[in-house]
Amino acid sequence: VYTGLTSSFGVVFAALFGLIYAPIVMTGLHHMTNAIDTTLTSMFGGTILWPMIALSNIAQGSSVLAMSVLQKQDEKAQQINIPAMISCYLGVTEPALFGVNLKYGFPLICGMIGSSVAAVISVGFGVQAFSIGVGGLPGIISIKSEYWMAFIMAMIAAVVIPFLLTLVVGKKKLHQKEQHVQSGEAEVFLSPMSGTCMEISEVADQGFASGAMGEGFAIDLIDGKVVAPFSGEIIVAFPTKHAYGIRCDNGKEILLHIGMDTVDLQGEGFQSKVKVGDYVKQGDIIVEVDLDYVKKQGKSLISPVVFTDGTKIKMLKQHEIVQLKEAGLLAFI
Repeated sequence: VYTGLTSSFGVVFAALFGLIYAPIVMTGLHHMTNAIDTTLTSMFGGTILWPMIALSNIAQGSSVLAMSVLQKQDEKAQQINIPAMISCYLGVTEPALFGVNLKYGFPLICGMIGSSVAAVISVGFGVQAFSIGVGGLPGIISIKSEYWMAFIMAMIAAVVIPFLLTLVVGKKKLHQKEQHVQSGEAEVFLSPMSGTCMEISEVADQGFASGAMGEGFAIDLIDGKVVAPFSGEIIVAFPTKHAYGIRCDNGKEILLHIGMDTVDLQGEGFQSKVKVGDYVKQGDIIVEVDLDYVKKQGKSLISPVVFTDGTKIKMLKQHEIVQLKEAGLLAFI
């Protein structure tokens, strides 16, 4: 490591380390750097590695800071963003990595880019720490005083670059969702499939019937088009194209599972229109299903629609529907 950082290719080594350190943290392998830092300190009276680690903490925290700005109207998100950001700026990145940045994807990458640039500045100026110390913003107290100005420059890069990148990318990715929040627009649930509705308890698969996956209902399909019940982000799209998860703008999370045991078809008979990370508007087609093909393979077309976020629902009985129609209230259900 020392040879790499002090060679003529030191800045390249630094750029690579700054870029991949956050993913290394997610694997738990970052603990090995403590042994390297300790060895460098004992051999050379200081470590060039530790400053880059502190800068990576700052960069990921800055991505979360940008997410806090982007999601300022989302109270639920802020309950995660703000503590994660503070923790990250103090040197503990896991809440930010797993709770925010990895969840959305682009903040993680923006933080990695900022960390890489900051690492190049740090190594380029030969910044050294006395030893392993506090991470994040307080990490400057571990830096030898003659390198403070250079480290401050690197810190500025670790704050500004991830923050701006996350803002720019996030405005594009979250624009449609933010429009819903700011306008107060509320979508009424749209059935994702056409067919005969039935209780979830009537489904043959006990994983659904027991309610272990969440409350919901099932539809025996008569039409092959499956659409988004609410606007939101596709968070699950099975390679076999038979199941999709949506994180809706209103906070609900919904799993659409087309047919029973259709995973065995390995995607045959399904024409997927989305992938993970895509934003869909209510009514957009998610997948088209060849119902005849699925039937010929001996698979049931009974498809569960499950609220995996814990939403409670009630299935109306026939007499309740009649009463609501008579009262003129059915349109509100």
